[in-house]
Amino acid sequence: MIKVEVWMYGPLAKYAPDNSQPGYAQLNLEMPEGARMRDLVERIDLPLEEKGITIVNGQLTDMPGLAADLELELQESDRVAFFHERSMWPFQYRFGADTSPELLAAMQKRGFLRHT
Repeated sequence: MIKVEVWMYGPLAKYAPDNSQPGYAQLNLEMPEGARMRDLVERIDLPLEEKGITIVNGQLTDMPGLAADLELELQESDRVAFFHERSMWPFQYRFGADTSPELLAAMQKRGFLRHT
């Protein structure tokens, strides 16, 4: 088993069992080794249509409507932050965000522009 720290912001906090605060929730979960983002999303019953910007260990891994990180394998002590699909783009990630290769490929395929 691996331990994963999960943060859910805005309306996504409602998917946390009982430890949410107004505007956010924080969970410490154990997942089986080899678990992927898809497994985590299913475990917390997060609808994909509400999953927006996702950040793993400070790296941007997904944006609304792309589902670019569903096959990302989770690692021990990962910190995963989920933002609602209508959430604003976090300012610190607007210019030159550390972006996963999977997200870059998905953005290129869809014709998204990336700020540098």
